[in-house]
Amino acid sequence: MTLRYLASGDSYHSLMYGFRVAHNTISKVIRQVCAAIVAEFSEELIPCPTTPNEWKKIAEHFSNRWQLHNCLGALDGKHIAMKCPSGGGSMYYNYKGFHSIILMALVDGDYKFSWVEVGSNGSAGDAQVFNNSELKEAIEKGVIGIPPPEPLPHDDQPMPYFIAADDAFALRTWLMKPFSKRNMDNSERIFNYRLSRGRRIVENAFGILAHRFRCLLTTMQQDPNTVTSIVLSCICLHNLLRLRKRKEHTTVADQEDANHNIIPGEWRKDNPLLDGISDLGRNSTTNAAKKQREYFRAYYNSEVGSVPWQNDMI
Repeated sequence: MTLRYLASGDSYHSLMYGFRVAHNTISKVIRQVCAAIVAEFSEELIPCPTTPNEWKKIAEHFSNRWQLHNCLGALDGKHIAMKCPSGGGSMYYNYKGFHSIILMALVDGDYKFSWVEVGSNGSAGDAQVFNNSELKEAIEKGVIGIPPPEPLPHDDQPMPYFIAADDAFALRTWLMKPFSKRNMDNSERIFNYRLSRGRRIVENAFGILAHRFRCLLTTMQQDPNTVTSIVLSCICLHNLLRLRKRKEHTTVADQEDANHNIIPGEWRKDNPLLDGISDLGRNSTTNAAKKQREYFRAYYNSEVGSVPWQNDMI
């Protein structure tokens, strides 16, 4: 019954007739089963890397599959729509005009979630969601096992490992984002294209997740704690299925044809209730981060760092 709800998003009223179970029993069962999935499997199925070798394995996949080197994952956030909670509606009312909690996630190169934080209220300043996260704190304190800088392929200059994100995030040596779309030259467009090939993995991971667990495409009717548990259980099951059936859902994610043009995935046809987050705040960018991005820009436009098709993509 719980799996039916997660996969279909059917209302409790519909489940009540389908399973001949009382509404309050359905509510209790789904809440307890999701909590049990999270308690039993979250550490095993959503294990954030903590050693250099674990991070390097992710970076190797991004390098080989997406030609984005020294990348530790793709980062983004989504609003999970839900009904107005009793007694605290304004806390969860977001800038897009609906009530929500926020899912922030780091995804590896195979669409698996390697770190998630779920449950921040939708009205919270979006800068707080990531800036106050355990992941950001661990990265800045150097306690999460990120490997030391290493040269890019066919180069000799050590470069830091980084997370790929979009323009909503602040540029850091450990977080690369695109150049501003205003007044870009071709070399900056090339960098943005190369970064986007890795960065879109997180967008597709969200899409695959919601396509498989369609409860995430509805306005969820539970209280915030239960919604958080449901989302986490969906992510646990998503990662389990990615581990066991990696070739399944190949048409759900975006694909590239023989000329590296993007073929939109089936998830893009779904009702987009799983909505993106806003700008996370224009925190000051460090000079070191700017210099690092400039080095990547030059590298991806060089003979040793370019790929044959990139000029056709800008």
